[in-house]
Amino acid sequence: MKLLFFSDVHGVPSALKKLFEHADALHPDRMLLLGDALYHGPRNGVPDFYDPVEAADLLNARMEMILAVRGNCDSEVDQMMLRFPMMADYTQLDIPERRFFLTHGHLWNAHHLPPIGTGNVLAHGHTHVPGIARVGEVTIFNPGSISLPKSGFMPTFGFFDGEKLSVRQLKNGEILFTE
Repeated sequence: MKLLFFSDVHGVPSALKKLFEHADALHPDRMLLLGDALYHGPRNGVPDFYDPVEAADLLNARMEMILAVRGNCDSEVDQMMLRFPMMADYTQLDIPERRFFLTHGHLWNAHHLPPIGTGNVLAHGHTHVPGIARVGEVTIFNPGSISLPKSGFMPTFGFFDGEKLSVRQLKNGEILFTE
């Protein structure tokens, strides 16, 4: 099973359009939105090309493919704009290859691990900094942000090809990190 991970959209349609170009080329079975879909948040300022209505329309057009969790900037008002559920703090996705614990990262993260067991993946966004690391027997996977990257990174997304996780540049799909 192929999975495309993205997080921290913050209402930027141009970032979603580019992400969906990669989705069309990679053919994931599911797209996993790890929170902060529409609102930019009070700490981020208004991003360039901010249009949460258009971002919601783009996400809704792919709602059949999206499994989403709530980020710290997501609210009930955001849920009113989206036609797929996104208000759970976490969910789990079990596939034959692995178990993924999906969350935004403000509640569960490398410093506060959920009880998911060994050999599994904690996938979260929130920091806007991509990475793949091991904490004990758990893989910590952060696809970064497609619209407001931090720590000098370019916009990024994540991909699971059925065997390995990778973080890719949004601009060109180039792999930055892999497990």
